[in-house]
Amino acid sequence: MAGAAVAPASRAPSQQAPWEAVIGLETHVQLGTASKIFSGASTCFGDDPNTHIDPVVCGLPGTLPVLNQKVLEYAVKAGLALNLHIAEHSKFDRKQYFYPDLPKNYQISQYDEPIAEDGWIEVEVAEKGKDTYLKRIGIERLHMEEDAGKLVHAGSDRLAGSTHSLVDYNRAGVALAEIVSKPDLRTGREAAEYASEIRRIMRYLGVSDGNMQEGSLRCDVNISVRRGPDAPFGTKVEIKNMNSFSAIQKAIDFEIQRQIKAYEAGEPVVQETRLWDEGKQLTKSMRSKEGASDYRYFPDPDLGPIEVSPAQREAWRAELPELPAAKRHRYADQLGLSIYDARVLTDERPMAEYFEAAVAAGAEAKAVSNWVTGDIAAYVNANKLPIAELPLRPDQLAEMVQLIEGGVISGKIAKEILPELLERGGSAKAIVEQRGLGMISDPAAITASVEALLAAHPEEVEAFRGGKTKLQGFFVGQLMKQTGGKADPKLANQILSQKLKG
Repeated sequence: MAGAAVAPASRAPSQQAPWEAVIGLETHVQLGTASKIFSGASTCFGDDPNTHIDPVVCGLPGTLPVLNQKVLEYAVKAGLALNLHIAEHSKFDRKQYFYPDLPKNYQISQYDEPIAEDGWIEVEVAEKGKDTYLKRIGIERLHMEEDAGKLVHAGSDRLAGSTHSLVDYNRAGVALAEIVSKPDLRTGREAAEYASEIRRIMRYLGVSDGNMQEGSLRCDVNISVRRGPDAPFGTKVEIKNMNSFSAIQKAIDFEIQRQIKAYEAGEPVVQETRLWDEGKQLTKSMRSKEGASDYRYFPDPDLGPIEVSPAQREAWRAELPELPAAKRHRYADQLGLSIYDARVLTDERPMAEYFEAAVAAGAEAKAVSNWVTGDIAAYVNANKLPIAELPLRPDQLAEMVQLIEGGVISGKIAKEILPELLERGGSAKAIVEQRGLGMISDPAAITASVEALLAAHPEEVEAFRGGKTKLQGFFVGQLMKQTGGKADPKLANQILSQKLKG
């Protein structure tokens, strides 16, 4: 019964297993269609309040909803990417609840026959000071539904304490894909990584921008604790509408400890909905949690059944891109990149495509990875520039990397010309030739420079030969300064070592 207090089964104190959290996420993804799920009203974000509503969104008498075909396509593609089984037949239901941001006083959703069920994704859980590990997280279902509007509370960020509330129905009727995980998550970090991977997949597919600040992706978390993996589930508490991965992790970590402390103090944990207070870093009770019976689901009488033929399903499957997890494995297994580099490169599809284009142009993968994840990522982030709009094209980066690999320029020279390339693009080879920046690889020329350097620093040479071998770094630095950074580092070190030893 909703709201009832049920403590997890426990053994005698000496035999008690350690506490374990059981966590599931409900992720609401706004699908990036130009119009709403059942009407032609615009989905444009940020326009004046209540300018994107129509009779269908408001459920006025005499109106009939019609499913947006693009919504169905996006939902099926999302389901396929999450390894879900796509239903050939599904339907829409009405979910009854009464709240000011729901103009019809019911929501069109899917209840017992969703569009997709029983899938999984693989997440990579990385946490400072701990070993990185892979974990498969089950996904119960994906269903389509319409979004509600948005309430703005004046005088407070929540209803309690506000003087009045305003409602904006622009978001009402926007298409959502709700993705419900199985209770396979055990820590706040796992939950944050899972949500991050869901967002990454949706962005790769192009079905959502996943912008959490604008509400395009929101998560509800269900948490309970129990005594060890064999104990029955404890009382589930829901935390609503978290819009950052950091908030997800912190809210879960707090709630786990809150429930454990309550049980150990002999206090009840009740089934309820709570909110995360970012300022105070704690969860607050919002209301008792509804059950499915409270919503009084029944099939929507205005919408017919949904049919997805096997041929249509496979046609949409053929349009899926290579997904982030597959890219990470390929980069590590075939291109020899580290797990960390593969993770950074595949976080956003445009960066992965830029990297792959540079490698396809003939540059070595590890070298390209270093430049893309280092100097180039820093530049585009500092300038808030999409990497697809970067003046330095992937083939031009490949040319610069090949100049380094071929011994034409040093990495130091590349660093010097990179700012110009990032600003304007162009040919690294042409800049090198125009400015005479090519690397000095002539042994005779480097030998002459080394001999002149040693003659100018006799005391340091004597100290080196007396056992202060760390002075070699001093000589290398002076040689590079003397040659403008153009001396071949490998050859210069060889000749310098020989001459220093006498």
